[in-house]
Amino acid sequence: MSLSQFRLDGKTALITGSNRGIGLAIARLFLEAGARCLLTSRSETPELLDLLSDHSETAHWLAADVTTPDAPATLVAASLDRFGSLDILVNNAGIADNDDFHNFSDERLAAIMDTNFNAPFRLAREAVVPMLAQGGGAIVNIGSISGFVANKPQLQVAYNSSKAAIHQMTTTMAFEYAARGIRVNALAPGYVVSDMTKGGLAREDWSSVWAANTPMGRFGQPEEMANCVLFLASDAASYVTGTTLTADGGYTTH
Repeated sequence: MSLSQFRLDGKTALITGSNRGIGLAIARLFLEAGARCLLTSRSETPELLDLLSDHSETAHWLAADVTTPDAPATLVAASLDRFGSLDILVNNAGIADNDDFHNFSDERLAAIMDTNFNAPFRLAREAVVPMLAQGGGAIVNIGSISGFVANKPQLQVAYNSSKAAIHQMTTTMAFEYAARGIRVNALAPGYVVSDMTKGGLAREDWSSVWAANTPMGRFGQPEEMANCVLFLASDAASYVTGTTLTADGGYTTH
């Protein structure tokens, strides 16, 4: 294997939720690996603005709410118009919410499913069309260990169900498109230091349980997740499709 197989030179990636956390780390790494990136999120952050300034020729940001009906077509068209292709889709945007199952309202359920499952489904559906026309591509969906286990001590059945759906979508899409040159994989992160987890990390009664149940004894960093996504998106994973790669410090080993 050559290290060049991890390069993304000449490829265009569309990355959702790219203004912070795992999404921003993926964007940074992809740009370092030579990709052209269409980045999208609901809002800007200083870190995102710095990244755009440093990569003014190869990175472009478009504000979008991925749950709106027109977002998938708009984002895919923007990638094609700006860079001439769409080779990689990273469905990273997501939200979390927790409560007792019997207290979870329809409105909160809809918000979780719209962001974590419906939006990635629709965006992948739109992205597949130009990928088929050009003869191939790669899709990486960001799932979670929550798609495999019941987390503790927080109760979050809606979030867990949305991530399990992402894992199954990944498996089924991979089967459908493998012979047509499109690889589809997912990443299932464990507990990662990010804006999504900062509330839980600040609670000793939660974070102590998370740490105690992680054999490596620490939480992951966004950059570690980005490394995994780069592998799945690159030619280094040319024979990998339909897998959900777990990166959780050993959390799901017991």
